[in-house]
Amino acid sequence: MNLEDLKYYYNKFKFGDDNFHNLMQSRIREILLISNIYDAYVLERDGRLSEQIYGEYRQLDLSTAPRITSVTSTDEIIPMLQEREFDLVIIMMRIGNISPFDLSERIKEKYPHLPILLLLNKLSYIEFIQNSGERLRYFDDIFLWRGDAKLFVAMIKSVEDKINASYDTRYGHVRVVLVIESNIGYYSLFLPIFYAESMRLTQELIESEMAEANKRLRMRARPKILMAHDYDQAIEIYEKYREYIICVVTNVNLRVEGEWSITGGVRLIREIREHNSDLPILIQSADPANKIEARKLNAEFLDKNSKKLLTDIKQFVINNLGFGDFVFRNSKGEEIERARSMYHFEKKLAVIPKESLLYHADRNHFSAWLMAHGEIKIAQSIRYILASDFLNVEELRKFLINTIAAVRKQKNRGKVVKFDQSVFTEEDKIIQLAEGSLGGKGRGLSFLNALLVTMSLDKEYQDVKIKLPKTAIIGTNEFDYFIEANKIDTEKITELTDKQIEQRFDSGDLSDDLKEKLKILLTRTNKPLAVRSSGLLEDSQSQPFAGIYKTFMLPNNHENIEQRLEQLTSAVKIVFSTPFQSKPRKYIESINNKIEEEKMAVIIQEMCGSFHNERYFFPIFSGASQSYNFYPTSSIKHEDGIAALALGLGKSVVDGERSFRYSPRHSRIDLLEPASMVENNQREYYAIDLSRKSFNLVNGEMATLEKLRLNKELLENTFRNLTSVWDYEHFTFIDGEFAKGPRVITFRNIIHFSEIPLSDILLRILDVGEIGLGVPVEIEFAVDYDLKDKKVFNPVFYILQIRPLSVTKEHTEVNIEKLEKEELVLISSNAMGNGIIKNIKNIVFVDQDKFDNRKTLKMVAEIEDINRKLKSQGSEYILIGPGRWGSSDRFLGVPVNWAQIDQARIIIETSMDEFMVEASQGSHFFHNLVAMNVGYFTVSHNKGIDFIDWDWLKSNKVITRTENFFHIKTNEEMLIKIDGRSGKAAVFKP
Repeated sequence: MNLEDLKYYYNKFKFGDDNFHNLMQSRIREILLISNIYDAYVLERDGRLSEQIYGEYRQLDLSTAPRITSVTSTDEIIPMLQEREFDLVIIMMRIGNISPFDLSERIKEKYPHLPILLLLNKLSYIEFIQNSGERLRYFDDIFLWRGDAKLFVAMIKSVEDKINASYDTRYGHVRVVLVIESNIGYYSLFLPIFYAESMRLTQELIESEMAEANKRLRMRARPKILMAHDYDQAIEIYEKYREYIICVVTNVNLRVEGEWSITGGVRLIREIREHNSDLPILIQSADPANKIEARKLNAEFLDKNSKKLLTDIKQFVINNLGFGDFVFRNSKGEEIERARSMYHFEKKLAVIPKESLLYHADRNHFSAWLMAHGEIKIAQSIRYILASDFLNVEELRKFLINTIAAVRKQKNRGKVVKFDQSVFTEEDKIIQLAEGSLGGKGRGLSFLNALLVTMSLDKEYQDVKIKLPKTAIIGTNEFDYFIEANKIDTEKITELTDKQIEQRFDSGDLSDDLKEKLKILLTRTNKPLAVRSSGLLEDSQSQPFAGIYKTFMLPNNHENIEQRLEQLTSAVKIVFSTPFQSKPRKYIESINNKIEEEKMAVIIQEMCGSFHNERYFFPIFSGASQSYNFYPTSSIKHEDGIAALALGLGKSVVDGERSFRYSPRHSRIDLLEPASMVENNQREYYAIDLSRKSFNLVNGEMATLEKLRLNKELLENTFRNLTSVWDYEHFTFIDGEFAKGPRVITFRNIIHFSEIPLSDILLRILDVGEIGLGVPVEIEFAVDYDLKDKKVFNPVFYILQIRPLSVTKEHTEVNIEKLEKEELVLISSNAMGNGIIKNIKNIVFVDQDKFDNRKTLKMVAEIEDINRKLKSQGSEYILIGPGRWGSSDRFLGVPVNWAQIDQARIIIETSMDEFMVEASQGSHFFHNLVAMNVGYFTVSHNKGIDFIDWDWLKSNKVITRTENFFHIKTNEEMLIKIDGRSGKAAVFKP
């Protein structure tokens, strides 16, 4: 697999399906999107423009949304612009050999009137481009995308509004909203709110109109939103549209004649007030002192540091901005039936009288209605048919029904489709239960599902089915509805305990529409269900949220469907509550995001696995695999990847408990010696307890799970083909049907003898994922099969999720041979990360002399307190301690979560004579450390080059001394070097 191959499948799948266009005279119909494949897919799938914001937007009789043409090779751009006419170009940062600045200049030279937008997807890019000066002059505007589909709508609408404003104001008396903001991050956050509320308010006006012509005019008359980034632009727009402007929103700190002025916004408002004393004006500023000036100018004030920033903006807009059913008829034209959706249309088609069928077929009504509802392929298939082409009317009816069903099914394969009554009855598609963004996990799943279907990957492994579990996703619009309908104060609720927050959410109500859909979903499956979070910020490339939010496993076996529905809705509501709880909230704040930025989608998946002994449900084994191995050993390279496997549910793997690790590219190389494999063997596994038909999910994820001991019977029967016999006399493993003795989990039949081609499948999917996303990736998966006569039958490989890993490409060389130990605090030969760090003065380390792994829970409270104090000072530190940091097993190390040590820039795991633990690779905690660019070292006390100068550490000034920790601070900054290629790192003394 290479990039060209993936591009072929990408184009074949046609991610950018046609949807509805707006009715403005000048519209963005054709967009050229320049990015890598994954970014293109996310924007096209998750950015469904107006439809994403308003759900059933088709009732406004609007036409299709802009068509997106994606280019992932910069060599294709100029030829494509020459061949076709585009209305807009969107360029992302990671586009290959040429920079976006040079590319924009090249395009503008040839097409000076073609709008070009720069779309950023990382906060770090803002600082970079702000120093780019004149290189930005070829972009019409710049936006920062954080996962919310509404931004993509705002980008398109902002360009359209600029184009249409002059004509529409002059001849249509359309109103204008003037927005002045220089901060890319801020206007990318609140501009979508302006468009969403403007269109929603316009819709309310439309609902009161009876005439179709007036409805269309009302939507065309939606207020235009024009944006300026400095004082001079704002004055120009104001002078041009003065009589049409209905409100102004401005920042205080603005450029005036090219120079920054902290009173530029105030000066602007004073000029406006000379002409209009009553115009609604909102002044935004991070300085509360400007509130006084706002009052003087008869303007509202909004503190940019407010936790309710987005809510306040929305309220300001609300306060200041003032294709229907198919009607079946008889031969006389009289109404006899009505269909409000495709599902009802198909059902009615099967039962309407013959005369009605002929009446509509001869007039091409079916094709016209389907075309208006975006069912273009179906409409084209039946457009030219005549009743006279068939032997009788029933043949015509049969043709219509079969054609619609066949095209619909083919069109939906691998796609995210809206809910209908056939939910969960067809595979290869994801059902969307509510509008809005799919969130981080949802985007990754939909992207991967699309590729799997298009590539027919399961045909490459004919003995193994490869697929996603049946999946439904609740879009983020339901989250917005829930917060508003249940009057949840998102600021005050954070003052409650986590349990109180969950109870508050659990007592709320979901929308009736969603509850009805969930009830239908429950009638279509009798398997347990997994309810997973999918936040907007979750699993992003710069700040993934892996392991921060909760997942609930529901038995889904209560005799009363109303009880099952209550359990499912409870799980959804508690997942909604998670961003406001302590651990996720601290995490969000630690990466400089606002709670209001996070919105929650929810994934509902049919569980992978089988029923065992009528009480438990679990897959034979689960796992996680990464395309980049941060701890390569022997001849294994970083790029060879790593996989972790565990019997039963994957909680063992993602929580960092005992599991089996190996490199799929070197499946016959054992990462541990046989004795160590026995010592670190998995001893417990997780399963859904089907006997728990009534439970309270507020009690946590384990409310429905059971942690079971792996006993001899299980190892010799259910899991037999995943085990080997341990020959303790010869310190080796024995395989074979007739081997007898104590059994140890080795997965040798799978990974050594390819009873299931697991390694090949993992490498194939990781390869596809890494090329598509443009960065190394991690996947979670589960495998289930039947075991008969000690042989595997009907194996199924389920992909549960895919997410990007952040791996730096820069290189810093650490030549240990040339270093003097006297100059160093420590050396590690097993280090993760890359680069040079210079701003650290603080070190927090566990007192080795007093360490007792029975007291690690107490250590959590101590380190959290130290971390909190350092955070209040804005200080980062080096953290050193024995065993695994973040382990879910408190006897293997200190069981902290990320929020409790989020100021640590370097985390070091050490060993002791009496305490030697394998280096941690717990998927969630480990993944977050990598994504946050935290150095992560292992220092073995008995390994040649590894060492820590404990005497030097204790000789420094002690800032804090607790029962188990020292916090010291050096007078000067320490130098830290991490060599990402060799895995070596050194910390230099000041």
